[in-house]
Amino acid sequence: MDTSSNLTGKILIAMPGMRDPRFEHSVILVCAHSEDGAMGLLVNRPMPEVDFSDLLAQLGIDAGIDAVNLPVRFGGPVEPGRGFVLHHVAGESDLDDTRMRIGEDLAMTTTRNILEDYAHGHGPQPAFLALGYAGWGPGQLDSEILANGWLTTERLDDLIFGQDNAGKWRAALGGMGIDPLALSPSAGRA
Repeated sequence: MDTSSNLTGKILIAMPGMRDPRFEHSVILVCAHSEDGAMGLLVNRPMPEVDFSDLLAQLGIDAGIDAVNLPVRFGGPVEPGRGFVLHHVAGESDLDDTRMRIGEDLAMTTTRNILEDYAHGHGPQPAFLALGYAGWGPGQLDSEILANGWLTTERLDDLIFGQDNAGKWRAALGGMGIDPLALSPSAGRA
């Protein structure tokens, strides 16, 4: 595997030997990856104790009767009070300078405007709100991949937006043809 390639838009799957309990059995969408570091959102950690309508109320956004109830997920341990909306886009015309493109048809934004859109029954779908993010310094993610901490695979929307959060880790591995029970938690080199 060439870990020097850009992983933006790819999926990270935590290996069984992941020593950091915050990332055990995690599935992460890499939103940005460069020589300066990487940023991603966990896609399989729901926050059932946090309701989207409650977040809107805390932000002083009045929700209409047709408000969209976005799923809220734990995006990662960095800046857990900051929200990121990950959503589909149909084309270039769906983007403005407040949204960061992730691949051809995904974008992420942190603006209040998109929350107001959802509060009034609008906004791109599918989508979810992540609180916090996963971050890596320069070369850190590449080193973790080489140390057998992560597998990488292509993005699958069912993994990102699907509701079976508990099954996403196994599904991600299964999509690669890997049985989780066959994985070794220790790294090795041939």
